[in-house]
Amino acid sequence: MTTPTIPRPGKAEDGATDGAGDLAGKKGKAAKDGAKPGKKKKLILVAVVLVALAAAYFLVLKPKPAASGEPEPGMVVRLDPLTLNLDGGHYLKLSMALQFTAAASAGGGGHGGGAEEPDGSQALDIAIAQLSNRKIAELNTAAARSAAKTKLLEAIAEAYHHDVMDLYFTEFVMQ
Repeated sequence: MTTPTIPRPGKAEDGATDGAGDLAGKKGKAAKDGAKPGKKKKLILVAVVLVALAAAYFLVLKPKPAASGEPEPGMVVRLDPLTLNLDGGHYLKLSMALQFTAAASAGGGGHGGGAEEPDGSQALDIAIAQLSNRKIAELNTAAARSAAKTKLLEAIAEAYHHDVMDLYFTEFVMQ
């Protein structure tokens, strides 16, 4: 009795082409191509795992970006009303409030932050300088008031070391 021999992968005995020989021939082709069938599956699995890890990092673990640079609002300080002379015998009655940043409100600002209310004298002075002696037509429309407010806010924010983040007109009456 003879013992059956098992063909080695990649070699068929005596040119026989049985099922095992065909399989060995296919493995030989895959080996010649440079990749085994199981190796491709592992490569795809590794790629899927890497993509899943990257997605988890960006969605969950990625550090949160720093604040967008927009300061948090703090206290609002109402200033005393002003009556300003406009050109041509007209006048403007103006009341406004300053919105300070949270840092200035907590004592981080140099204008009396913390328990004391910041002094609005400098803001009133800037408003008088910028709005006095203007023609009524320069402040009559909403767009003109908005432009004047923007310019006034820039000057006040600069004077208060950018501790003021917004300006509100609470009264704006011209006659």
